[in-house]
Amino acid sequence: MTFKDHFSSHANVYAESRPDYPAALFAYLADLCSTRELVWDCATGNGQAAQALASYFTRVVATDASAAQIEAARPGANIEYAVAPAEAVPLTACSVDMVTVAQALHWFDIDAFFASVRRVLKPGGVLAVWSYGLTRITPAVDQVIAELYDGVLGDYWPPERKLVERGYADIQLPFEALTPPPFEMRRDWSLDQLLAYLNSWSSTQRYLRQHGNNPLAGSERTAVGMGQ
Repeated sequence: MTFKDHFSSHANVYAESRPDYPAALFAYLADLCSTRELVWDCATGNGQAAQALASYFTRVVATDASAAQIEAARPGANIEYAVAPAEAVPLTACSVDMVTVAQALHWFDIDAFFASVRRVLKPGGVLAVWSYGLTRITPAVDQVIAELYDGVLGDYWPPERKLVERGYADIQLPFEALTPPPFEMRRDWSLDQLLAYLNSWSSTQRYLRQHGNNPLAGSERTAVGMGQ
């Protein structure tokens, strides 16, 4: 089974630069489960969510279709990493307390993935999916990032990115909906760390492959100037 692979070529950059998710999110998710024997973290990437889930669940199975991503993932004593597509995970039927998908649902064959979720979840099990949009720093820096996102890189984003921009509103989850509280991701980053994150974007890497030069060069100079 093929998959939309936008990150294998720079898995190490991705692992080093992507922000972690708020601890309050995982405490909330764990409280939703009547038992915490097994959680499946689908499209785990470098294992950011899997690491946090490991504090709450006896066993974490973390899968990704990209072997390069799994190779760069963070190890954990109760985390089992495996290369597997979201649509065909090698898990026993009715064995999973929770399925999590962090910043990845838009890349899946969604109907096939939902069929996998129905198969592996225990009765009363929970599917949790989430994503995040553009960072907010200061109005001046935000403008530079927005111009990079929409202008320089606008034509280099995969079409599935639109699902993230609309907050997954176009995806109908075939399960009873829950209403979570709001969560916020906050990080204290240097300019170099911010640029590393922007370099991990699929659009940045696509631009780099097509043109041979980094589209962030001008943005770095502008951001530094506006930060003074």
